[in-house]
Amino acid sequence: MCKLTLNKLLLSAIFLFGINSAMADDEVLKPFILASKGAGTVAEKTEQAKAALTAAGFTVVGNYSPYPDASILIVTNEELKKNAADSEHGGFGAIQRVAITKANDVVQVSYTNPIYMSNAYRMKGDLSSVAAGLAAAIGKIEEFGAKGMTAKQARKYHYMMGMEYFDEPDVLAEYASYEEAVQAVDAKLTANRNGVTKVYRVDVPGKQESVFGVAMKGASELEKYMDDRFIMSEIDFHELKSTAHLPYEVLVSGNKVYALYARFRIAINFPDLSMMGKNSFMNIMKTPDAIRDVLKKTVQR
Repeated sequence: MCKLTLNKLLLSAIFLFGINSAMADDEVLKPFILASKGAGTVAEKTEQAKAALTAAGFTVVGNYSPYPDASILIVTNEELKKNAADSEHGGFGAIQRVAITKANDVVQVSYTNPIYMSNAYRMKGDLSSVAAGLAAAIGKIEEFGAKGMTAKQARKYHYMMGMEYFDEPDVLAEYASYEEAVQAVDAKLTANRNGVTKVYRVDVPGKQESVFGVAMKGASELEKYMDDRFIMSEIDFHELKSTAHLPYEVLVSGNKVYALYARFRIAINFPDLSMMGKNSFMNIMKTPDAIRDVLKKTVQR
């Protein structure tokens, strides 16, 4: 082969690689993945999903039923924890959530999209093998939950001007050390104070960081804005259910306790939610402060 022909082939390969890379960069990601839908009960589908996930190497660290006909499995594995260890505040991405929801007599199995979440939480790796593992274990029909955004857009996401980014979490409390902080938070959440209950805990290996999942239940009309069921009744209104938005997280990192501000944590899973009108952010306008206040009251020293 002559040198000129070889150079042309190399240039063509570089050109094609550039096109493919650009296409990958422009790929639209959505927050949730529908694994399956069909007849059955939530209990049956939950046990089936649990068995399949365990067989695929995932560890089920929690199970949460926020309201009737809805069950959420929280899972992790070694790759998720390693990626969390390599990432700033990576504990927020140390787990994935698998939801089993009955709607209109059909049981939907869905889960958080690991690739979308890895970008939303600015993690080092894209968790593509975790996504492949979940798809192999419980299936993949389609991504849903929003019009979608590219990885670059997700990494810089905030709902609108003046609202928080991922790297602007609330500091809920500060302790003398990580050991004191994680023990105190675990005890306080386990005690079910203020309607905030521990769902799971995952410790990030090789790092002073632990993530807790929390269930939130308001005991009165005045407390409804922090209540998981009320919040979801306002924002999760489409045919495909985004139940895997729950549960919320509290992160102990070093000697500080953090939570993502709700104007980011809710919006990243519901980025297309309108600001005003029926089923809008306006209907949960008091929720960000309500969540911050109840979490702060629960985990403070």
